[in-house]
Amino acid sequence: MIMTQTVELVRDAGGDIASTSPENSPLAIRGLTVTYGEKPAVFSVDMTVEPGKMTAIIGPNGAGKSTLLKSALGIVPPVSGRVQVFGRPLEAMRARIAYVPQRASIDWDFPTRVIDVVMMGLYRELGLLGRIRGHHRTVARDCLDRVGMGDFADRQIGQLSGGQQQRVFLARALAQDADLYLLDEPFAGVDAATEKAIITVLKSLRAAGKTVVVVHHDLATVAEYFDNVFLINTRKVAEGPVAEAFTAETLQAAYGGRLATAQIDQLAAAKV
Repeated sequence: MIMTQTVELVRDAGGDIASTSPENSPLAIRGLTVTYGEKPAVFSVDMTVEPGKMTAIIGPNGAGKSTLLKSALGIVPPVSGRVQVFGRPLEAMRARIAYVPQRASIDWDFPTRVIDVVMMGLYRELGLLGRIRGHHRTVARDCLDRVGMGDFADRQIGQLSGGQQQRVFLARALAQDADLYLLDEPFAGVDAATEKAIITVLKSLRAAGKTVVVVHHDLATVAEYFDNVFLINTRKVAEGPVAEAFTAETLQAAYGGRLATAQIDQLAAAKV
């Protein structure tokens, strides 16, 4: 009961992003509840993503971060709630969304080349039986170059390291030329060079006016990488600009005893 009261207080303090309504938000979630069996993984969550910004979804393990993202995409069915993308139902706006799943959820033994994986991002243009033309390969190679993987186009995807595979799937998302990019733990288990390459690409998307939402686990880089933050622990804890919503109070509400007080204070003090 004490923790529930704290969470509700932080929700009121954090609030929604005042300048963004569901009608002009790239992603607006209202009353979303998802259960696994009888246990709620996400409970009555509201989220309003600000356009042209990079937003981190953070919270402890098992807090519902990935479930929230997957349910917003229709991958995991909700019990209740609604999702709007650029003010319209999800199904009408899928062409404007690119999704990068967790690397662990992909079958890397499937025999396909790197460039073929990237061209999967062009499937809406190609269609199921569409003919691959020279300009499609050019687009795919350009996307690989953007993530530093141009020299690996003809490799089998299963021959790459984990970080290289993550870059390839980011290249596939780039090939979609979407307006909203959703990434589930893109920095998990990658080397420093890959992390730098990924964040550089994401910031370039933001500079181009795209909206980026990332399920993120490293609290130490939140203030450096992101404009906005959404804290969740089954319920929404706080939402807003990093300077306002990423505080010792909201972190304590989200993580409770899972983070030492000194660590929380250090992270909050590191905000710029």
